[in-house]
Amino acid sequence: MKQKYLRRHSLARMLGTGLVFSVVAFSAQAGTLTVSAASSLTNVFKDVATAYSKAHPETTIQYNFAASGALLQQIRQGAPVDVFASADQKTMNDAAKADLLDEATRKNFVRNEVVLIAPSSSNGEVKDLQSLDTAAVSKIAVGSVASVPVGRYTKEGLEKSGQWEKLTPKFIFAENVRQVLDYVSRGEVQAGFVYATDAAVRNDKVKIVQSLPIDTVVSYPVAVIKSSPNAAEARSFVEFLDSDQAQAIFSKAGFRKP
Repeated sequence: MKQKYLRRHSLARMLGTGLVFSVVAFSAQAGTLTVSAASSLTNVFKDVATAYSKAHPETTIQYNFAASGALLQQIRQGAPVDVFASADQKTMNDAAKADLLDEATRKNFVRNEVVLIAPSSSNGEVKDLQSLDTAAVSKIAVGSVASVPVGRYTKEGLEKSGQWEKLTPKFIFAENVRQVLDYVSRGEVQAGFVYATDAAVRNDKVKIVQSLPIDTVVSYPVAVIKSSPNAAEARSFVEFLDSDQAQAIFSKAGFRKP
């Protein structure tokens, strides 16, 4: 029991400080599948794991949730990961260029959209994108453009509306999309940009103001990591994401089919 704890503790440290670490579907003699996934998948992937474990009771799914860029950095540094699920194509393309993926397993499994949100308790200062320019709005939570896909999507949308540069002094940059959601739900900022599925998780604390118009499709790719010691089980999990059962779980959480 002590050795089992030490192995998990060591893995958690390798995956990096600040990353959300979660273990689902315990089994006394289970094999362990480590899945690094974008923060916006935190809630829904836990439900997916529950469904998967019913058909594969011998498998323990161990999740690591963080910004896609942070996860890729951990994989580059040798973190023991079997499956990588990103919130954007760029990060997965970077993983492919680094020769980290089993390319034959790569696929898009869901889509999402980026939305402008405000605290439910706000007085209506944020009515649309244009209202972000007003003096009444002083703090806007945005994902870090360097490592957080929703930050890059936000920049694309605000550049399209001609607002990115002039709004930059108001930005409070976050390490992942769930941190943006936290800032807005606690009323620490007047607005923020998250995925529609994140807003749904806190619909008692935040309200959607409008969708962010962007040309890029917000699609989520997944792939098996080439160095995975559990390649067969990793491929099985990736294939399960396309199943009717998994897609029904994603749909219930607000995700769209790829």
